[in-house]
Amino acid sequence: MAVGFVDDEWPRPRGGRVTAFVVLSCFTAAMGGAIYGYDIGTAGGVSSMEPFLREFFPDVLRRMAGGGGARRVSNYCKFDSQLLTLFTSSLYISGLLTAVLLASWVTASRGRRTSMILGGVAYIAGAAVSGAAVNVSMAILGRALLGVGLGFTTQSVPLYMAEMAPARYRGAFSNGIQFSLCLGALAATTVNFAVEKIRGGWGWRLSLSLAGVPAVLLTVGAIFLPETPNSLVQQGEDRDKVKALLQKIRGVDAVDNELDEIVAANAAAQGENGMWLILSQRRYRPQLAMAVLIPAFTQLTGINVIGFYAPVLLRTIGMGESASLMSTVILVIVSSASTLISMFLVDSFGRRTLLLVGGFQMLVSEVLIGGVMAAKLRDEGGLSRTYALLLIFVINVYSAGFSLSWGPLSWLVPSEIFPLEIRSAGQSVAVASCFVFTVIVAQCFLAMLCRMKACIFFFFAGWIAAMTAFVYLFLPETKGMPIEQVGRVWEEHWFWRWILGTGEIHPGSKLPKELSQ
Repeated sequence: MAVGFVDDEWPRPRGGRVTAFVVLSCFTAAMGGAIYGYDIGTAGGVSSMEPFLREFFPDVLRRMAGGGGARRVSNYCKFDSQLLTLFTSSLYISGLLTAVLLASWVTASRGRRTSMILGGVAYIAGAAVSGAAVNVSMAILGRALLGVGLGFTTQSVPLYMAEMAPARYRGAFSNGIQFSLCLGALAATTVNFAVEKIRGGWGWRLSLSLAGVPAVLLTVGAIFLPETPNSLVQQGEDRDKVKALLQKIRGVDAVDNELDEIVAANAAAQGENGMWLILSQRRYRPQLAMAVLIPAFTQLTGINVIGFYAPVLLRTIGMGESASLMSTVILVIVSSASTLISMFLVDSFGRRTLLLVGGFQMLVSEVLIGGVMAAKLRDEGGLSRTYALLLIFVINVYSAGFSLSWGPLSWLVPSEIFPLEIRSAGQSVAVASCFVFTVIVAQCFLAMLCRMKACIFFFFAGWIAAMTAFVYLFLPETKGMPIEQVGRVWEEHWFWRWILGTGEIHPGSKLPKELSQ
């Protein structure tokens, strides 16, 4: 889709280059993504370890062993435990409450850096409690503390990256969050595979505790990070000080145009409540829709089923504990490589192209996964080696499609579309939507797998078809646009200009030119 410009001078070009200062700052901030990835990878891994299950979820272990003389349990139902899913989803329930009730206010009023520091401290506490857990309640408390950290970092890190990065490279920098998430997940799956072999059955404690390592790096690093120019203006900092920082970030002296736009955006927001604005004002309807739907669609791809439960899913099809963990390591390596490729493509091909290509790849993969399991996996017994390898291959294709598109871009698109006056509030809405649907999927998946069996993958395929169509119809391209000018794309979009009142869609009119291309 080619979205027209309002005039020939828009978007106004920006000078500057990628400075070492920006790279180092964004690398440190991206540790927030690494911790998130480690948490996702750890939860699925330890949930499939027999010593962990014996300690906290003995009923699940008995079902895996055949029910201990009771009736046989279907392959699809062996891990169906609401308490086990609560262990996973408690992280996101806590993150949701933190993001909505506290993190948005801290990020807007005290800055992105302060929010990252608080998130890092909460992560450290959560890792310590998780590793020392002696009962289910303590294990869930540790996950909840990790969720507090997640609420702060998912609020602040995407904004920090988007505001610090040069406009023409914002996609690559922001996709670094997903890349660091993949590296964190890779670290977690590798650790899970290694500690599973530790004698005495305490390896899961080490796996959970090591979440504190990237948390320490984030906390200490954030102490020395600069605040973003946008946040400093929002907090009323002296213009000359902000200009000096902006010059250091961009590596050039000519930053007045960018600074003027930041100051103007902040002036327009004075005395206004960002959350009230985004919820009540018609001019923010496009951003509100994207803030809610893009994170929601991302969770409804079923990716967190793979992220949370890949080892569980692989054990469902008959693989052993070590083999399922090793296969998960390979899966995360594929995801990391695909995310790295996305970083190099997103600012050339644009957000829409990657989302459409990735959506089609995921759709085909989900249908194939469901088809193989429906045809070959019965209630008892496992898959043959050939079909198990085929299923692992298709899962990797699916994961590659997600990591090329919706994975990194679900962080990027919401973080770059909000004007300054609603940026923190808008990010809070996006984070809340993400966590709500993550909780729903995480809490319901094992029960849905038990009842829907292989059809659950067709369920996710339907959602992928819907979200791919949504992108094609309603998401304008924003690559290369300065962050304070991105809002202009809605005024030229065939649908959103009608919502905003800047254009009309007449009954019986032809499809807009974007749809005829």
